[in-house]
Amino acid sequence: MTIPAVETRPQIPKAELSAAPSENKTVTTAEHIFRSKLPDIPNIPNHLPLHTYCFEKLPEISDRPCLIVGSTGKIYSFAETHLMCRKTAAGLAKLGVRKGEVIMLLLHNCPEFVFAFMGASMIGAIATTANPYYTAAEIFKQFMSSKAKIIITQSQYVDKLRDSGENSSYPKFGEDYSVITIDDPPEKCQHFSVISESNEDEIPSWVSIDSTDPVALPFSSGTTGLPKGVVLTHKSLITSVAQQVDGENPNLFLKPEDVFLCLLPLFHIFSLNSVLLCSLRAGCAILLIQKFEIGALLELIEQHRVSVAAVVPPLVLALAKNPMVDKYDLSSIRAVLSGAAPLGKELEDALRSRVPGAVLGQGYGMTEAGPVLAMCPGFAKEPFPTKPGSCGTVVRNAQMKVVDPKTGHSLGYQKSGEICIRGDQIMKGYLNDDEATAATIDADGWLHTGDIGYVDDDDEVFIVDRLKEIIKFKGFQVPPAELEALLVSHPSIADAAVVPQKDEVAGEVPVAFVVRSSGFELTEEAVKEFIAKQVVFYKKLYKVYFVHAIPKSPSGKILRKELRAKLAAATPISS
Repeated sequence: MTIPAVETRPQIPKAELSAAPSENKTVTTAEHIFRSKLPDIPNIPNHLPLHTYCFEKLPEISDRPCLIVGSTGKIYSFAETHLMCRKTAAGLAKLGVRKGEVIMLLLHNCPEFVFAFMGASMIGAIATTANPYYTAAEIFKQFMSSKAKIIITQSQYVDKLRDSGENSSYPKFGEDYSVITIDDPPEKCQHFSVISESNEDEIPSWVSIDSTDPVALPFSSGTTGLPKGVVLTHKSLITSVAQQVDGENPNLFLKPEDVFLCLLPLFHIFSLNSVLLCSLRAGCAILLIQKFEIGALLELIEQHRVSVAAVVPPLVLALAKNPMVDKYDLSSIRAVLSGAAPLGKELEDALRSRVPGAVLGQGYGMTEAGPVLAMCPGFAKEPFPTKPGSCGTVVRNAQMKVVDPKTGHSLGYQKSGEICIRGDQIMKGYLNDDEATAATIDADGWLHTGDIGYVDDDDEVFIVDRLKEIIKFKGFQVPPAELEALLVSHPSIADAAVVPQKDEVAGEVPVAFVVRSSGFELTEEAVKEFIAKQVVFYKKLYKVYFVHAIPKSPSGKILRKELRAKLAAATPISS
């Protein structure tokens, strides 16, 4: 089944985008619209299909290393990578995947992820990416919502797909959809070679791709609620990648001779976009690492002379504080880009002491925004430093404004409000959810992030808080609504609320406030175990407080601010 069309929202007026570089300074109007400190890109080729754009420089770089498999040392050149993507595209078509249909990638970082994602793009199909550590229930929620026809995974995760429990609504394993594994296939599964060894010249001639067609379907909770499919088009992703690496004065954190560390999972939009797609476009090598182990990581960085690394704060913490780091030569690292969660000044300084020759910059993103909203411009041809805690400047060919959450009026410099972004890079909308789409993208095309921040006098973006309810555990999203729905399904729980608690390693961890049902006894460990059996590891509860009632507004909305204040004051009231 194809993904239904989502109404396209208004984008930046062309006249605004055609401003000369000298006019690119922030436009101060009645709406206080902020622009990038870098000049706009005159002609982003976002009319192309994503795969054509990413491999556009193939004739120049065909023999250069593209994918380096950390676990085996195998190297695929750009020519070999492109060929494998074409073969996989033809193979997917042979299996019956058509334009507008969805495949699910339930994979860690591996070459097959790249071949399948780009192969899907080549036949106008869509890839939805999922965390292999999800529980069976979490996988099937996304699978059914996306209506995927094929799941590509590893054999160790196949048992989750067989585990439909007593839920008769789940599709039947091996009957209603195909399962392909990249290693030895279990019963009723096929090996990845079924698609990857097809004739690359047999990509169907009927494929015609429009720039507004969907190509990726990551899932995000947005500003509130349960995970929703985020429809990203060929235009969305090309624009976002171009904002990072294209143009006459690009953010040169990537050069063709670079080796980019890909440790962050490709099923996460940060790694998919800013590591994989940007590297393919820039023509640099990607070092694929499947899992984090500090010794092996440091050895691979030294061995392959990694020059650019994308990280999240927990990884920064490990690199900054682990004594093993001093035993390895990390002098090849010239640039470190941190994202997915805020990085504090202390961690910034600690990392700089370990990689003194590297430029360190933060970025700010949101899946729905394509995903990058702002990034450090310190790697440009004429670098200029950013302040500690800064997310850099708004990306080029986009507009940002800061809105007062109470009045809706846009604010000027140094005033905190909700960050809003507009441009061709933002999502087309949420899958089959017009209400949520309208609540996130307004009639004028502004995407409301739910994050509170400000722009200082130097056009640098700072995030200070958030309106949205989502919890960020090591950069992964934990939707409170999802955990609350599970909690109240317990017969001994009358009501519940979940809020974030600050944590040095994870950034935030989910904490629950629980109201026991009358006459029932319930322990904290019992509640934790009840949740742990149903969710992926980063959604597990770290603390449970029993209370007499959950504070709510007259309309019934949970007053999370009051609960967060109790945690901050370390005075949660137990019943």
